[in-house]
Amino acid sequence: MKAWPRAVTELVNQLSRLPGIGEKTAGRLALHVLDAPADYAEALSRALLRVKQEVHPCRTCSALTDQELCSVCTDPDRDRGVICVVQSFGDLIAIERTAEFRGVYHVLRGLIRPLDGVGPESIGLDQLERRVAGGEVRELILAMSPSVDGEATAMYIRQRLASDQVLVSRIARGLPLGSEVEYADRATLGRAISARERF
Repeated sequence: MKAWPRAVTELVNQLSRLPGIGEKTAGRLALHVLDAPADYAEALSRALLRVKQEVHPCRTCSALTDQELCSVCTDPDRDRGVICVVQSFGDLIAIERTAEFRGVYHVLRGLIRPLDGVGPESIGLDQLERRVAGGEVRELILAMSPSVDGEATAMYIRQRLASDQVLVSRIARGLPLGSEVEYADRATLGRAISARERF
């Protein structure tokens, strides 16, 4: 926006590059920073630099951590025989919020996208294969998005790693709790029917 000083315009430009932040929201955030005390801006800039300097992938599962191993991998109460494979750290956080899963994770670096030149070697599947080859894994739960790329990645993992010793399963797909059947899209409703369970 031309009416703003150059420094504010630069801040708005940088903030609007964040996912889900448009120019209007970036402008409001920039004004919030301007209105806040100077120590707030300093603390924010330190936090941004610190996250880039200290956070890295876990050596075992590729989840984000500031230690050598993440908190899930070091938790002695986790079942290391069950690995939930997710496409991003955000998906791991979403599953952890449910407090239903007590196994461990493997965080991929995205999904296989052959049309974009992203193959299995680009998303960290070699690391997952090494974990499965260790012999401790009984089940892989695939928790990818139900997109074309998610389906392709899930199929590849199943074909590559399923065996008599390792069960490969998928998270259930279907209607969200509290939704109405008549308003569900055809694909979601079809998955809900095919993934039905005994009552």
